[in-house]
Amino acid sequence: MNAKSSIKTAPQHEQLGLSDAEVVDMYRYMLLARKFDERNLLLQRAGKINFHVSGIGQETAQVAAAFALDRERDYFLPYYRDYGFVLSVGMTLKELMLSAFAKAEDPNSGGRQMPGHFGSKRLRIVTGSSPVTTQVPHAVGFALAAKMKKQDIVSFVTFGEGSSNQGDFHEGLNFAGVQKLPVIFMCENNQYAISVPIKKQLAGKVSDRALGYGFPGVRVDGNDALEVYRVVKEARERAVRGEGPTLIEAMMYRLSPHSTSDNDLAYRTKEEVDENWKKDGIPKMKSYLIQHGLWSEEQDEALHREISQQLKDAIEAAELAPFPKPEDTLLHVYASEGEE
Repeated sequence: MNAKSSIKTAPQHEQLGLSDAEVVDMYRYMLLARKFDERNLLLQRAGKINFHVSGIGQETAQVAAAFALDRERDYFLPYYRDYGFVLSVGMTLKELMLSAFAKAEDPNSGGRQMPGHFGSKRLRIVTGSSPVTTQVPHAVGFALAAKMKKQDIVSFVTFGEGSSNQGDFHEGLNFAGVQKLPVIFMCENNQYAISVPIKKQLAGKVSDRALGYGFPGVRVDGNDALEVYRVVKEARERAVRGEGPTLIEAMMYRLSPHSTSDNDLAYRTKEEVDENWKKDGIPKMKSYLIQHGLWSEEQDEALHREISQQLKDAIEAAELAPFPKPEDTLLHVYASEGEE
């Protein structure tokens, strides 16, 4: 055996600077988000909650991106499918269930907004609104503030490919490009804007649109956790060096209906969905961990049991929690007497 063939190449996650524990944690959060999502679909069908917007098929990219950011300092502007992302940056199952059950202790809106409209001052998750893409110019504003204050942090914003056709997207990218702001735009291209397929939305790549605004655009396989991690990490490094924004287009597939109010088989075939299940990033991540001796089927079964208990506890706590008082509807809407 010659010297070259005896050299053992480090696993991909080590080459990217991820420890064994971190890459296992990534998988844990992916599975946690998936099981949360599946449980909410069941809760809605059982009449326990009113509505759910699913992110099944998108967790891999969300979790990988979160791990590539500074989860203690950066600012986050997720969109409504980003359960994997918000769990990875510190939201709890209980907090998400309080939102799903529209309870007063919901940290996002006090039970007044639909689920998936995230917001947490503690975790620097900037409150989202219902009109799609409005979070993009907001993210640019946070990046401008970071630059003015000379802080080595970034803002990170996600959206669907349908949002890339909105004016807010283009205005946000243009301003960020001109000002060379520390913002990362990540399009979670899940192939459908509700019922409109990508072929009827876009004539080209979302990532190519960055060229018109003077900064890099990168397309990445959203089912490959380590590749998403690498791309987002490099984008963050560029941003804090003062080199400006990056537009990332993570390619994926929305495996579930648009929401619990949607019949997705009215506009796509079961065969198409089944074919895309084969590309799911979560089993791929599990296989990677097992291949490198970091995980086992026994550990996986134990994790499933652990998550099932966590969900049971979170649902029980949310069901028992009080609803908002009717008069709280007016809170933060009108100025109170004595306020300026």
